[in-house]
Amino acid sequence: MAVNAIDQTRRMLSLVTYLRERPGAHVSDVARAFGITEDELISDLDVLPMCGTSFRGGDLLDIDTDGDRIWWHNPDDVAEPLRLAADEATALLVAARAVATLPGLRESDRQALLRATAKLEAAAGEAAGASSRLSVTFESEGGVFADVDRAISERRRLWLRYYSPARDELTEREVDPIRLFAVGHTYMEAWCRLSEARRTFRLDRVAEIKLLDAPAAPPELELRDLSAGLVQPSADDPEVEVEVGPGGRWVAEYYPHDSAEELPDGGLRITIRTPAPASLRRLALRLGRDGRITSPRDLAENARRAAREALAAYDSDDAQRQD
Repeated sequence: MAVNAIDQTRRMLSLVTYLRERPGAHVSDVARAFGITEDELISDLDVLPMCGTSFRGGDLLDIDTDGDRIWWHNPDDVAEPLRLAADEATALLVAARAVATLPGLRESDRQALLRATAKLEAAAGEAAGASSRLSVTFESEGGVFADVDRAISERRRLWLRYYSPARDELTEREVDPIRLFAVGHTYMEAWCRLSEARRTFRLDRVAEIKLLDAPAAPPELELRDLSAGLVQPSADDPEVEVEVGPGGRWVAEYYPHDSAEELPDGGLRITIRTPAPASLRRLALRLGRDGRITSPRDLAENARRAAREALAAYDSDDAQRQD
């Protein structure tokens, strides 16, 4: 199951202690103990060797795996008390103060972070004074995250104004939130009262949100396994064929697809299955001269018409500016 960044950080901190006490632990046993898939565990293990007791690259965690067992080669080397240089203490304090202002942070986590910051300030001495003159701010969907997180914990319904890129419109709807998760972006899975079905909402596409007094009562649903990604096409979904030039080969890396056939010019003919073929019209507009939809025919024509209309609107605006 996908989780948010805060939960993943907690898990990875626990993972360090767990592995220290179990040299040569089996991947399957560790994944089962933490309630995650083996792929998620391997992803964590790819990050841990970048962590350690020094920002300068020394004393990093020497952890690796052969796919079956996990080995930590230097647990004693990184167990010594942490000693921070002035620039390291300053960086930590600035980062801690910035994270403490995030609206999506749970209050218990915020208070724990503030207590740790106070202890670090006392230990840092003069460096703490230098860090107080620096600040970092975040641009994020933190306010929406906080409302969704509260709605889930209090089992309350939400009202949304949500932008749908497939239809290029804002819709209003009431939803019963089920969970938050992150797969590249942060999403809310919820039972949508408008469509009477389970829907997934990307938080940065929520234009407005309100916490309602009505209780949330989503039906009992089995949570989707997101280890293979958010978009998991079905064999029954319609096929869309897209031809891209060399500049559009990235499509095969970002879109799940059935096949990617090499073309003589260095491009690809990509077959994509999707329950909403019309949603790929935006892909065609984004590709421009680097690609086009070739089938189904009605979608290909629709995309060409949208491109002509966009060009005409651009030319009209350009002419008005010159006048």
